Amino acid sequence: MSSYSSPFTRAVVSSMRKLYPESLADKSFDNTGLLLEAPFNPARRQKNSVLLTIDLTKAVADEAIKRKDSVVVAYHPIIFRGLKSLTLNDSQQQSLLRLAQEGISVYSPHTAVDATPGGMADWLCDIVTGAIAPSTDSSPSVSASSSKHYSTPTYPHPQPASASPSSAVPHTRSTIHPSPPPLPEGMESAGMGRLVTFDTPQPLTAIVDRIAQGVGHPGGIPIAVPQSVAVDDMKIRTIGICPGSGSSILRGSLPDLLFTGELSHHEALSAIERGSAVIALAHSNTERGFLHAVMREKLAAELTGEWEVQRGEGLAALQESTKQGGAGVVEGLQDAYNDCECVVDVSERDRDPYGIMIRRV
Repeated sequence: MSSYSSPFTRAVVSSMRKLYPESLADKSFDNTGLLLEAPFNPARRQKNSVLLTIDLTKAVADEAIKRKDSVVVAYHPIIFRGLKSLTLNDSQQQSLLRLAQEGISVYSPHTAVDATPGGMADWLCDIVTGAIAPSTDSSPSVSASSSKHYSTPTYPHPQPASASPSSAVPHTRSTIHPSPPPLPEGMESAGMGRLVTFDTPQPLTAIVDRIAQGVGHPGGIPIAVPQSVAVDDMKIRTIGICPGSGSSILRGSLPDLLFTGELSHHEALSAIERGSAVIALAHSNTERGFLHAVMREKLAAELTGEWEVQRGEGLAALQESTKQGGAGVVEGLQDAYNDCECVVDVSERDRDPYGIMIRRV
């Protein structure tokens, strides 16, 4: 076993950093980047494949090991704070140790994806403005449980979807908390949270339908509305948007609608008392669909080009090293660089901890 990570892993990391620069992440609390760098083992080389997930759970780790992926790109960092030990007694540490043993690295982009123009926050903007082609799956799969009144838990099923800006309802969008300079070239609008302002106020129920289609038709839409207004009567001109937990972003002057993953009881109550509505889908239900709709395709395209470049450079370096007598050549690199395969998939096991048990009529 070498002290190097696999060449393909390095190509994945380089591609992610180009798409979602780590400098845009909120370093005040976040822990982004390459969190686990597995050594390259030529005797048991992994496939040139990447598994995308929101959360790196035991089920997702099992999936990656079974698939023989080289890298898991986990949106949420599995390591948030400094570790004083790595043991099998902790379930998350156990997953990391098992992945390292198998030669699988872990990369986390988290808030860099939120802040990047065209990233997760802008994807949610595309959803509420109708720029996302609706999914054909119009209802959750509901199975009976042993409960007399409720089904088994249901979960959203995001599908690949394309954005069509021309179909969007006319609007403007702006960044709520712009990222501080210096900014990467072409990313001047980077920052946390988005504010959508429609040219013409939209029915709240129409926005609810767009959200349901965009995130994969959850079994229910948690919504808070002022007690003095019926949901059918509410018109929305401005929407404050933040994936995941929006409490720290969606403060200050309130828009007509706050759309996020989670907001505390008291924050939601304060919002509706001031005349705003809140849609809080459950934390990762505002995030997971992005992997299917945007990240998978973007990473596959970027990685294909990056891997071709690194393969060419690597093979050329090996040839030169061979001419010099082979000094410094890592065993197994020839086979690694000869492998042109490049696959990016989204986890089938990843899901939000919370499902919806639907009442049976």
